[in-house]
Amino acid sequence: MFEHTLRAGALALVMTVSAVGVVALTSAPASAAAPVAAGPTVRIDNFVFGPQALTVTPGTTVTWINQDDIPHTVVAGDRSFKSKVLDTDERFSFTFTKTGEYGYFCSLHPHMVGKVIVKAG
Repeated sequence: MFEHTLRAGALALVMTVSAVGVVALTSAPASAAAPVAAGPTVRIDNFVFGPQALTVTPGTTVTWINQDDIPHTVVAGDRSFKSKVLDTDERFSFTFTKTGEYGYFCSLHPHMVGKVIVKAG
């Protein structure tokens, strides 16, 4: 059986194709189609990282979500992490293991900056 999920607003459509070619469409809440990030998130929207500064403890995974309608990247100033080009609704996650301040920017739009501050708990 083949399953394909499409998100549309607050509703997800799940198309199931059986081995004999029968197609069935069912609906499910959008949350079933799009997993939620487990740690803190930074939203990318309107050419801004929000929050611009985020404080976490070592071992924390931060997820950036591009909610803008154009592509962006997330690149550490020291190059310790770098995302691929993120299209709308795509995500990038990085786990911070060492204390310190990690400035980052969008390599496509270098005026977009943010930082993650990692402090021992």
